[in-house]
Amino acid sequence: MERWLARTTAEHVRRMPEYEMVVCKDIETCRQAVREARRAGRSVGLVPTMGALHEGHLSLIRAARARCAYVAVTIFVNPTQFGPDEDLDKYPRQLSTDLAACEQAGVDLVFTPDVETMYPAACHTNIHVGGVTGGLCGASRPGHFDGVATIVTKLFNVLPADMAFFGEKDYQQMVMIRRMVRDLMIPIAIIPCPTVREPDGLAMSSRNAYLSADQRKQAASLSRALFAAVDRIGAGERDAGKITSVIREEILSAGPADIEYCDVVDADTLEVLNAIDRPARICLAVRIGSCRLIDNVGIGNVEKSKSQNIKTRGLL
Repeated sequence: MERWLARTTAEHVRRMPEYEMVVCKDIETCRQAVREARRAGRSVGLVPTMGALHEGHLSLIRAARARCAYVAVTIFVNPTQFGPDEDLDKYPRQLSTDLAACEQAGVDLVFTPDVETMYPAACHTNIHVGGVTGGLCGASRPGHFDGVATIVTKLFNVLPADMAFFGEKDYQQMVMIRRMVRDLMIPIAIIPCPTVREPDGLAMSSRNAYLSADQRKQAASLSRALFAAVDRIGAGERDAGKITSVIREEILSAGPADIEYCDVVDADTLEVLNAIDRPARICLAVRIGSCRLIDNVGIGNVEKSKSQNIKTRGLL
C-alpha cells in the first residue's frame, strides 16, 4: 500500500497511517533508503533545492509525487555556485519551515547535508559542461554552472533516482543538467516543469524576498514584457532584435533597472538567434536594486505558448 495517495495539489494529499518522513544528513542513510525503495519496486523521484521553499518548489514535489512512488527532496545551499560578491551569506535559510512544507506535500525523504559532507577537505573534483553554459548567466557568473553541475552530480550519486525534477524558471540550468546527464550517461530522466508565477506574473523565486514593495511592483514588468513579446511573435514578428527591443523598453519604462542580458536563444543549444525560425526561448536577467531576477518564456508552438500564459497576462 502506498504511504501517500498522490494528487495534483497538496490539499488532496492524504496521510496514510504508516507515513513517516525521513530527514537525514548522512550519505549512507540516504543511499540505504533509496535501495529499500527500489527493492520494494518503487520508482524514485528527486527534487534538488536550496531551501526557502515556495510554491514553485512545491509544484516540483507534486510533479514528482504524481509520477513516482517515492519522493526525495534535497535542501542544501551550495557554496560553489555563488561568486565572491554574491549573496551566499544572506541567502534565505528556513529549514524548520521547509521540512514542514515537505511533510505536508508527502515527501518521503529529505536530505539536509552540511557543507563538510558534500565537500570534504580532500575534494578537488569539479564538473564543467561546455557549450550551453558560456552565454546568458554563464557570461556574468564565472564558475556558477561548474558549481551547479558538481553539486547536482554529487546529489545524483547520493540519491540515484529514476527521475529528477527541475523548474524551467532556471532554464539554462535545466538545459545544462540535461546535457550533462546525456554526456555522462547518468541513468536519470530529467523532467522539466513549468515556471510558477505570482498573480501579477512575477516568476516565483526565493530572492524575491529581497525586493522592497516598490521594487516588487516594478519587477512584474519582466513577465509583462515577455508576454508582450510572445504576442508580437504570434502576430508574425520574427526579428529577434525587434523582440528584445520591445522587452527592454517595457522593463525600463517601469523604473530604474540594469538589464544584464535579454536574448532570444535556440531552445536546445542556447545559441543566440537573429531570427526566430526554430523553437526558441527568450531569456533575460535584470537587476532591480540589489536583486538579480531571471525569467524566460518558450517560443515553439506560439499558440500553445500564448494559451499557457493567457491567464497570467489577464492579471497584469
